Amino acid sequence: METIKTDVLVIGAGSGGLSVAAGASQMGADVVLLEGHKMGGDCLNFGCVPSKALLAAGKKAHAVHDADRFGVSLTLGGVDYAAAKDHVADVVAQIEPMDSQERFEGFGIRVIREFGKFVSPTEVQAGDIRIRARRVVIATGSRPFVPPIKGLDTVPYLTNETVFDLRDTPRRLLIIGGGPIGMEMAQAHQRLGCDVTVIEGAKALGKDDPEAAAIVLNRLRKEGVTIVENATVASVEAAGDDICVKTEDGQSFDGSHLLVAVGRKSNTETLDLPKAGIETTRTGIQVDASLRTTNRRVYAIGDVAGGLQFTHVAGYHAGVIIRSLLFALPARAKTAHIPWATYTDPELAQVGLTEAQARAQYGDQAEVARFEFHHNDRAIAERVTEGLIKVMVVKGRPVGVSIAGHQAGELIGLWSLAIANRLKMSQVAAMVSPYPSIGEINKRAAGAYFSPRLFDNPTVKRVVRLVQAWIP
Repeated sequence: METIKTDVLVIGAGSGGLSVAAGASQMGADVVLLEGHKMGGDCLNFGCVPSKALLAAGKKAHAVHDADRFGVSLTLGGVDYAAAKDHVADVVAQIEPMDSQERFEGFGIRVIREFGKFVSPTEVQAGDIRIRARRVVIATGSRPFVPPIKGLDTVPYLTNETVFDLRDTPRRLLIIGGGPIGMEMAQAHQRLGCDVTVIEGAKALGKDDPEAAAIVLNRLRKEGVTIVENATVASVEAAGDDICVKTEDGQSFDGSHLLVAVGRKSNTETLDLPKAGIETTRTGIQVDASLRTTNRRVYAIGDVAGGLQFTHVAGYHAGVIIRSLLFALPARAKTAHIPWATYTDPELAQVGLTEAQARAQYGDQAEVARFEFHHNDRAIAERVTEGLIKVMVVKGRPVGVSIAGHQAGELIGLWSLAIANRLKMSQVAAMVSPYPSIGEINKRAAGAYFSPRLFDNPTVKRVVRLVQAWIP
């Protein structure tokens, strides 16, 4: 058995792990990286990248149906589902080298393609190699959560880890789960020629602002997606060559394929955490504000830390702990400025508090500035006028923003910047955006906050009249 020593051991080569490994190595630390599955983790191979590529294929197919609104007559000759999947694979292949073993070995990192498990508070076993590390970073991510539904183990079902392997068009796709993954896959498959039904036990897109979510759900329903809400799945069974999903309220749905998209589960089982003195919670590994576990030598970042499960959060966590790992400086992870987006068409994005949360936390101090996409000239020109932005403001500073509409995932970034740096609405209003652009929506939202203060204010009008009377 080989024993090696290192400054930093990173377990998991997903977004967060790769960021820590690259940063630490390039700044002079000795780094070992463990990955027992695919380099790049879930995001590159089964999540963000392939799902957005499939959504892009669906958007191109839908554009043919929409072309007559622009005075263009086109006929869709048919969708080649297998070719769409080839497109997905090609996108993954183009990005793959950035996360490859060869690239990270080029940084001087020792990459070991094995899963790791703790054998002591300072040692990890990976295959026939034992690693002693000054600091350990757990970045093992998460996997699809498969609920204990009666009969589910008797039928074939898909998750986000297997759905991209399909080559034949699903005739009737049933999706259990109406969260971001479920709704993205629903729209993509509907546009690529599938008949899609989404079954959700509560409200679809229920973690987002209800008014904003309704805009997205209405569009999906118009495109033909059946969305059944408040329908808890009771059982699943084979129905000839099909699959039948039954709900507790007596409804039943038949489909040729079943996709389970009800959430994520942190990957901790194989780590043997008790041997390192690391405690867990219901959602993942227990960490403090600095992302340290109950073993002070060990950090946990990204999905496995049990908080917000987004690739960009893992990358953010990596930046936080680098300060502590390499420079012994205090650093704390915050969540108020963390945005998220669902990449349906129209998109749905959120940062900070929703309207309901802002009113619950701040009461009458919370104000809401609104601006609708149909007042934006670029949105009108491109016929993407469905949507709105809501900015929750307390004492002149934004505390949350909800956006549903074209490029919402791009627009939300400005508000993350504003909240992270405690900018005022006046500073956002001072921004100049090129005309005509979708980006003007952010400025107009800030303007909507000031409009009643300026245009409906009797004092302002009196001052203006006095100044005008005084000016020669």
